[in-house]
Amino acid sequence: MGRPVTDALVEYARPEPGMRVLDLGSGTGEPAITLALRVRPTGKVAALDLHTDLLEIADRRARELGLTNFSAWQADANHLPFATGSFDLVTSRFGVMFFADSALREAWRVLKPGRRACFCAWGPFDQPYWSSTMGIVWKHVGGPLFSPEGPNPFKFGEPGSLSLTLKLAGFEQVEEEPKTLPWTWPGTPEEVWEQARGVSAPFRPLLARVPREKWDEVNREVHAAIRQYVDGDDIKFGARVVFASGRKV
Repeated sequence: MGRPVTDALVEYARPEPGMRVLDLGSGTGEPAITLALRVRPTGKVAALDLHTDLLEIADRRARELGLTNFSAWQADANHLPFATGSFDLVTSRFGVMFFADSALREAWRVLKPGRRACFCAWGPFDQPYWSSTMGIVWKHVGGPLFSPEGPNPFKFGEPGSLSLTLKLAGFEQVEEEPKTLPWTWPGTPEEVWEQARGVSAPFRPLLARVPREKWDEVNREVHAAIRQYVDGDDIKFGARVVFASGRKV
């Protein structure tokens, strides 16, 4: 589902051959792999994540594509293992919402002067994909949507909030732009709901509050909500996201 978002972020970041790029929170490899394709043959991409199991998938995907300019780094974004001024571009797709302020200051530190960092975050919770899945669960169980101390995927859903955070981290020439992009599942409502439950870690406390006897009712209601977005063999939700960038001056 995330391919259009990846492609849009890469275009927004404007990578050029020969660039050294750092992708934060790369997970299974995007947009790092797409960036590596764009900056070769002399450019290099470092894909950084906390989770080695995800990086192993990313590394395998890069090898299958024959990429020799891709490297996976298991590290904390709050303490980057790179020298000051090492990179021409820093990116992150759906990672910045989970970073501490120190991670953005680190991103600023490792950039070369004059270079940009480009981020993609979720917009508001009130949008088709989330409202038809986790929104239904929330309606049934009530309480907080997230653990108060836990990660919040919609931290930058309020317009201007990501821009302000980048400015406070030291970035200048900051820009922010909301976008609505395709978010399409090529399958059934049952499949996309199973996928959503499996990968949406911030919602696990919410899901855990559903009583066992209520799951059949919740599942039926979620499937019905998702069906309104069915278009032929696909489910076309659309995604409201926020792109923002800042420059090290």
